[in-house]
Amino acid sequence: MSRAVLQVFEEYQKARVTFVQTVADLATRPQNIDALQNAGVMALLRPLLLDNVASIQQSAALALGRLANFSDELAESVVTHEILPQLVYSLSQQNRFYKKAAAFVLRAVSKHSPQLAQAVVDSGALDALVTCLEEFDPSVKEAAAWALGYIARHTKELAQSVVDAGAVPLLVLCFQEPELTLKRISASALSDICKHSPELAQTVVDAGAVSLLAKDISHNDAPLKRQVCSCLAQIAKHSVDLAEVVVEAEIFPRILHCLKDIDEFVRKNAATCIREIARHTPDLAKLIVNAGGVAATVDYVTESRGNNRLPGIMTLGYIAAFSETLALAVVVSKGIPPLKDALINEPEDHLKAASAWSLGQIGRHSPDHARALAEADVLRRLLAVYLHQDSSEDLQTKAKRALKSVIQKCTHLPALEPLLEAPPNILKYVVQQFAKVLPNDVNARRAFVQSGGLQKIQEVKAEVGSKLHDYIDEINMLYPPEIVQYYSPNYAETLLKKMDEFNPS
Repeated sequence: MSRAVLQVFEEYQKARVTFVQTVADLATRPQNIDALQNAGVMALLRPLLLDNVASIQQSAALALGRLANFSDELAESVVTHEILPQLVYSLSQQNRFYKKAAAFVLRAVSKHSPQLAQAVVDSGALDALVTCLEEFDPSVKEAAAWALGYIARHTKELAQSVVDAGAVPLLVLCFQEPELTLKRISASALSDICKHSPELAQTVVDAGAVSLLAKDISHNDAPLKRQVCSCLAQIAKHSVDLAEVVVEAEIFPRILHCLKDIDEFVRKNAATCIREIARHTPDLAKLIVNAGGVAATVDYVTESRGNNRLPGIMTLGYIAAFSETLALAVVVSKGIPPLKDALINEPEDHLKAASAWSLGQIGRHSPDHARALAEADVLRRLLAVYLHQDSSEDLQTKAKRALKSVIQKCTHLPALEPLLEAPPNILKYVVQQFAKVLPNDVNARRAFVQSGGLQKIQEVKAEVGSKLHDYIDEINMLYPPEIVQYYSPNYAETLLKKMDEFNPS
């Protein structure tokens, strides 16, 4: 009789095992998700989290994690079915396999939105996850660090609650473990905490993370280098002091080697880190220049395409913005051609706009800087972008500003002549430069006539009283009236009129 009774229980257990394992397997395929949801899978999995068989608990948690991972609607369903408190309770009680699965569910729920991440925090998960960072098993630490990173990434407040739970020193310890995946995920979680504010970044700095991260810039594992460069960038971006902390960890010149890495994300994250340092002060920009950073960044912009180019383009602009000398370093390192290439050939307007901005920063310092841009035919290209009907407002603004600042420094007149076709709001700056330079240069005055420049400005219809009109008058005063007349658009008519009126008798 007792055998018959036991058999019932065994069959029930087998059925539960089959059920949770099959559901966990079905949940890996997106096409099954709706059917599972409609069949009421959440309510059926919930009691199995408290099953007296450990493998059933783990499979139930795994299935829930996969479902919650799929969409925010299903993650919401995990919250409404009050599954979170059960998971949090089990995190502190159960074996390592279950802890891993439970942390996976918490991560899957947290990833979708700040509201869902807040629900995970409200369920008391942080303390349990932080305790898991002290587990012996690296895969449990990994699952907990991953969940904490997903909570922290949404908002400053959520990141602060992760810090308040004591996660940062333990994440820094996890980063020092030998297991690569644990190192990567810890660096990623620290990066997600750092990014929100200087105070949060300072917490990570105070835990001694920077020197440890900096050591791994030369690691041979690409995914780890991605996370390391990203975390250092998130620290450096907030303030001069934090950028200096990163630089003092002796990341130069090693981080420049990452710009040549075979992994495109390592290259991009390294370029982003360099940009975040370059933007703060002339001293930091100079340090990058002295380490050979400009040449390395120029190569990076030359070799990369699309959005990956952006941090490099901006780095060159930030460095050039600070002083004549630093801008000259960009010119000497052949920084203009790749920026011009991005301005012409990148399809995205925000990349063109960044290139226009950086070119403006290079050319605005002195006549020599402006001439370097003019001789590379950049001015004509900036004008074309400014006039293009499909250019975004931001791109037009940046192209116009760059044109204006470079033209106002340009004394190399042959380079300005093609711009005499420009619309009045740009043309006035071009004509102003001619009005400045021509009075002091006889040869330039002659060249201006021979090239057809004088004729072009006679054809300009400038409003009387406008600055443009005044500049044209100033230029006309430099030539004999007959020459000015000769090049006026209605000169031929005037001559014919005179012929008609002329009486030879």
